[in-house]
Amino acid sequence: MDARDIILSPRITEKSMANSIGHQYTFVVHPSATKTQIRHAVEEIFSVNVEKINTINVRGKARSSARRGIRTEGKQSDFKKAVVTLKAGQKIELGGINYFEQ
Repeated sequence: MDARDIILSPRITEKSMANSIGHQYTFVVHPSATKTQIRHAVEEIFSVNVEKINTINVRGKARSSARRGIRTEGKQSDFKKAVVTLKAGQKIELGGINYFEQ
């Protein structure tokens, strides 16, 4: 797989932006990607040194809604995210620039 096939998008939330102060960044990654593949992809795309990677398989939430008397149920998609810790003194700029375009 190509590096841009492994890292799908950054995960921009309040918690992930607060962790970026401590050199931790969160990305949505391909479900079958390994920690080694994620490490090489981040180092290739952003030109940084990765210290540690934690991966989490997130289950999609069950949702139900009722419209005009019809109840429907569904489920959000499952996804895998990776929390990447960089070595001290390094950072990734995520604001305003789309690094994931080819």
